Amino acid sequence: MDYIVVKWLHVLSSTILFGAGIGSAFHLFAASLRGHTAGAAGSARNVVVADWMLTTPAAVVQPVTGLWLVDRLQIPMSTPWVAWSLALYAVAIGCWLPVVRIQIRMRDVAVAAEGAREPLPRTYRRLFHWWTGLGFAAFFPFVFIFWLMVAKRLPWAG
Repeated sequence: MDYIVVKWLHVLSSTILFGAGIGSAFHLFAASLRGHTAGAAGSARNVVVADWMLTTPAAVVQPVTGLWLVDRLQIPMSTPWVAWSLALYAVAIGCWLPVVRIQIRMRDVAVAAEGAREPLPRTYRRLFHWWTGLGFAAFFPFVFIFWLMVAKRLPWAG
């Protein structure tokens, strides 16, 4: 029974991690493109909260449950799909951690501009570009990890 519970937590946390990430990213991306200070400030506030409540716990649960499952199933860490999954997860999280810090800064800049009744400053735009680039850099490894979790093989390894 432990196996099913941990596997369920692994699948659930991957769904939350990816879903909350995509949803909040779309929310902040769209608000930022519109350029309305109040909208960007409100969206950034929500995204920061979503990261702390949803994405961060899921990002912690993922490797813990994944490593437990690999150990329980006695799958060697050197198994290509396992090794690739771990490496890609490290890349994705390595991109996501600065994104968290950037979006906190985006929130602060947008809230300050909103309070001053000013348009979003250049600082916000610069942060937005970094946030977008790192977000895309994290997105593709996560998509590939989903492939690996389902197929249990590398796509080029027939």
